[in-house]
Amino acid sequence: EVQLVESGGGLVQAGGSLRLSCAASGFTFDDYAIGWFRQAPGKEREAVSCVSSSDGSTYYADSVKGRFTISRDNAKNTVYLQMNSLKPEDTAVYYCNLNVYELGVDRDYWGQGTQVTVSS
Repeated sequence: EVQLVESGGGLVQAGGSLRLSCAASGFTFDDYAIGWFRQAPGKEREAVSCVSSSDGSTYYADSVKGRFTISRDNAKNTVYLQMNSLKPEDTAVYYCNLNVYELGVDRDYWGQGTQVTVSS
């Protein structure tokens, strides 16, 4: 059974930092890209960042480029999101995501989310 467990959220002042972790199990971690999404109150869920399985290449939303850094530790089956220079608009629930396309079915797996609140 696929499990994604996020941790590391909290309350921080603007300009501060947090590091989120996503601990994964139930699948061959090394074989899959992992992404971070976020959802603010009243808004749609949006992609924040992603790290590939193969060469470690990364993607960042324009809104977080230069401030957030994604990384993965395949030995620990964990993906991290280092968030620096946080802004109030970064306030959201942050979710870890695994997307699997298998036997013609496209499936998304999500963690329970971790709340990030940035005060001004």
